Amino acid sequence: MLRSMYAGISGMKGFQAKLDTIGNNIANVNTFGYKKGRTTFQDMMSQTISGAQGPSANSLLGGKNPSQVGLGSQIGSVDTIHTQGNRQTTNRPLDLAIEGDGMFVLAENLGAGNNVQGSTLSFSRAGNFYLDTEGNIVSSNGQYLVGVDGNNSPTILNIPATAQSFSIQSNGDVTYVDDASKAQSAGTVSLANFANPEGLEKVGGNMYRATNNAGEFNILEDLSAPGSNGTGQTVAGALEMSNVDLSEEFTEMITAQRGFQANTRIITTSDEILQELVNLKR
Repeated sequence: MLRSMYAGISGMKGFQAKLDTIGNNIANVNTFGYKKGRTTFQDMMSQTISGAQGPSANSLLGGKNPSQVGLGSQIGSVDTIHTQGNRQTTNRPLDLAIEGDGMFVLAENLGAGNNVQGSTLSFSRAGNFYLDTEGNIVSSNGQYLVGVDGNNSPTILNIPATAQSFSIQSNGDVTYVDDASKAQSAGTVSLANFANPEGLEKVGGNMYRATNNAGEFNILEDLSAPGSNGTGQTVAGALEMSNVDLSEEFTEMITAQRGFQANTRIITTSDEILQELVNLKR
């Protein structure tokens, strides 16, 4: 069988994956905190027709380069690009955007007494938060927003139902005015900063899960206040939008489409060659 046919098949598979990635980016162009994907390729193993040779000892012949035929392409990686998205002002006090590095820490499956330690953690750049019936600040999926209390211990953030008003500062401090018109602290929003954020795994719902390649994270040691330890500051009343550039995605889509079509032509041409071989017998 012709090697070119299998090379064309591998190219079609690769460009199909690229089109899938582009389609997902375009579908999430208005998703809060979404980070776009990027598909890269690499060549497959090459078949050696003849190996390299050095110059002969008696200088009768010089050296020869190797002769190799490539066997197609394969997906090298599907990257998540963690560049900053544009900020959209909402003027809603529970909408938070991060200007810089870092991610919100979300917890579920809390322990006894709403203990955050040992809970299931996820991370997100989407800052559209809400209050549940108990006054806890939660994500749209119901996970609790993690912060620290006055003793710098991890906790969930709660605003009493009797509070007259509340606000979140750029350093993450959550304050509210109680029923006696006195200012009180509800804790501080905390961020997680990973050495390699591209190593995080997407789990859907605008959330990421820590992996071995993202970097160490210990909830007792690695929570940072916004603006400290390399994290960005929080901006209340705003949301970070997707970092997808539609013009770039459409250009990449056209390139991927043409590449897919070119690989189909390779298969068509290879089939014609095989047909000619069959016709030789007639």
